[in-house]
Amino acid sequence: MSTTPAETQITRIEVGRGDRARNIAMRIFRTENPPAQPSGLPALVWLGGYRSDMTGTKAVEVERHARDLGTDCIRFDYSGHGSSTGDYRDGTISQWLEESLAVIDHAALTRMILIGSSMGAWVALRLLQELRARGQADRVSGLVLIAPAPDFTAELIEPNLTDAEKSSLSERGYFEEPSEYSPEPNIFTRALIEDGRNNLVMKGPIETGCPVHILQGMRDPDVPYTHALKLMEHMPADDVVMTLIRDGDHRLSREEDIAKLKQAIDAMLTKA
Repeated sequence: MSTTPAETQITRIEVGRGDRARNIAMRIFRTENPPAQPSGLPALVWLGGYRSDMTGTKAVEVERHARDLGTDCIRFDYSGHGSSTGDYRDGTISQWLEESLAVIDHAALTRMILIGSSMGAWVALRLLQELRARGQADRVSGLVLIAPAPDFTAELIEPNLTDAEKSSLSERGYFEEPSEYSPEPNIFTRALIEDGRNNLVMKGPIETGCPVHILQGMRDPDVPYTHALKLMEHMPADDVVMTLIRDGDHRLSREEDIAKLKQAIDAMLTKA
């Protein structure tokens, strides 16, 4: 799969103060030499998953598609991920949400489509809630959610904790599990789980006020497709489309998966 024609340069912002200060790395693509009548298309904003970064296949292909469409694209790394400072084990949903807000404010985006992968879908939904609380919900023109994992700490981790994992959380403040995507194990902290309870989105109806497209693999070993169906049930009033990919896994990074992602973005843009 091809990469972007020329890698966008990294820029950085500081988020938080004192001991909580984090240096967040971003790649902001702006359309060059805009035509006399700009497309007016919303920017594409990539929100990655747990322990992923902005150099992944899907993130890079989203920027490439933005270039082809003639619109802006923002990719960035949460603290503890990729080129940003910090340790992911110190992160929480609240912290990564704060960074996401800071990035879109720094980029001065007036209209955007949020594209959230796995945990990034949770961040996208919380980001929309925070913008709604500011009276800025109209900045979000649509959501594309890939293998969405909102509330995964409460819905997918806590109910399945073993006695050994519960003991580890109590005694060490974290537990480990093997990762299919890294030689290093995933580490889930008590702080992440406790903070997750303060950021739940599937505790009642979710009002996005914009079109939503969900892409979900039916052979996803990390986030079962039933979780995506449950999420959809919480959006009774919205324009929601779900694409179930029978042989799709959690990554959804194959060429045919990327093609479906681009189709979902294109469909979203027709409604923007």
